[in-house]
Amino acid sequence: MKYSPFSICMRLIVLVKPLTKKMITAILLGLSGHLAASMISILGSSVLLKLTPFSVHFTLFLMILCALARGPLRYIEQACNHDIAFRLLAILRDKVFGKLRQLAPAKLEGKDKGNLISMITSDIELLEVFYAHTISPIAIAFLQVIIMCTLFTMIHPMLALCALLVYVLNGIVLPIVISKRNQDAGIQMRNASGDLSSFVLETLRGMDDLMQYHQNEQIKRKLQEKSTRLNLYEKRQKDLLAQNNAFSQGIMLSGNAILFVLAMILAQNQMISYREAVLAFVMLSSSYGPTAALAALGSTLQNTFAAGHRILNLLDEPCVTETVVSDIKPVFEGANISHVSFSYQDEKVLDDISINIPKGKILGISGKSGSGKSTLLRLLMRFWETNQGEIQISFHSINTIDSHALTDMESFMIQDTWMFHDTIEENLRIAKPDASFEELEEACKKASIHDFILSLPQGYQTKAAELGNSLSAGEKQRIGLARIFLKQSDLILLDEPTSNLDSLNEAMILKAIRKHQEEKTIVLVSHRPQTLKIADTIFQIKQGRAS
Repeated sequence: MKYSPFSICMRLIVLVKPLTKKMITAILLGLSGHLAASMISILGSSVLLKLTPFSVHFTLFLMILCALARGPLRYIEQACNHDIAFRLLAILRDKVFGKLRQLAPAKLEGKDKGNLISMITSDIELLEVFYAHTISPIAIAFLQVIIMCTLFTMIHPMLALCALLVYVLNGIVLPIVISKRNQDAGIQMRNASGDLSSFVLETLRGMDDLMQYHQNEQIKRKLQEKSTRLNLYEKRQKDLLAQNNAFSQGIMLSGNAILFVLAMILAQNQMISYREAVLAFVMLSSSYGPTAALAALGSTLQNTFAAGHRILNLLDEPCVTETVVSDIKPVFEGANISHVSFSYQDEKVLDDISINIPKGKILGISGKSGSGKSTLLRLLMRFWETNQGEIQISFHSINTIDSHALTDMESFMIQDTWMFHDTIEENLRIAKPDASFEELEEACKKASIHDFILSLPQGYQTKAAELGNSLSAGEKQRIGLARIFLKQSDLILLDEPTSNLDSLNEAMILKAIRKHQEEKTIVLVSHRPQTLKIADTIFQIKQGRAS
């Protein structure tokens, strides 16, 4: 979906509502700071031109007061704006992570992980520009223009109209024109940045294979191509910023000249005094701060709008399965798959599958790679919705059971166990955060990984390398099984649980699974006949059908 800059602004501004009081404080302090800066020149000129209504000493006192107040006012304004910005960025991160949880795993499997990392980090950081340097400056500029035009009107209405025209051209027309001239540049640059992040992440993950097959030069060439592409978009952004600054300076200088000429004409026609004409010139020259800040937004907001566009696209992406909040939280009494069909886009994977899963039994599912075995487990987890047919658990449709209760009832072990860059203990506690250490040890003993963990330098406190690269595939798989045993769910779904194990460890694991089954229900997917021997019933999936 494509969003206009206006719609992006409105969506982002809505988040400010809980912090409205602080935002108003920031605006009033910022306005006071800019007025204080302008009044130093205006009061000084009024003294020299003998137009001040106050005594010289009192006017000098006011100038000193404005000079001293300018710094603290600016500091507190920026502190408020940045506090608002960082609080809202935290809210946005929470929304993005919440959306990622809703999209996972169905929608995330096909997404570019490097691009997601770029979005979660740099894209959200870019919105700091919007919250800290956009909302407040716009309001400040609007209020200062009203105040300054009122002061110009006190000298002559024509001068107020002239000043208003300069303010509008610099603070509204220029940023809009610059923004429209290159409205897609920001999105292109953010996408190029995400593409580069993805490429680097994939390269780091596959470094061993790339070096083995002598792909160094090819990777270097692709990296240079993607970097050059990103640099091109960044250069375009810098050129746009330079043009924006040049036009802004041109408008301000031209505005000064036009207002000075107009003021002199009015003075010659005795409509104002020459002293008032000079004062009007000083007033305009000293009051450009807020509108000059708006002028810069035309180029700097491109990246911000692009980041907002990407984040809103993610937040508005429809989920494959919606979270169910209901009172249906049954105790597991068995499951039933009835005439279920499922397709990935146009590719039919399962066709009219019907399988009964009785409580307290081990159900084996065999079939060739790509036959839909793993897909069936994912449908039982409700990662996807079935195209046809129905899945029931404890005589309730899986689509009506409370989502939290469903995930508590089920445990799913995939073929590749994911390890986080943390201790072995913390990697195990993912399954049950409040588990006692004795429970951790018992689960690991069942998974035949306890002795291996004790042989590590720091035992359970040993840190796993990033992506689990310090462990073998078999060791990671046994830790995955330990998580399953630790969670103690009623329905356990195992996808090739012994694919990376040798025959000795496989026999030990199968014995543990069989013993564990005495109180649990297990659906075991495997292509190994030896593994499926522990099953009470075996279904074979062939060409999308079960037999």
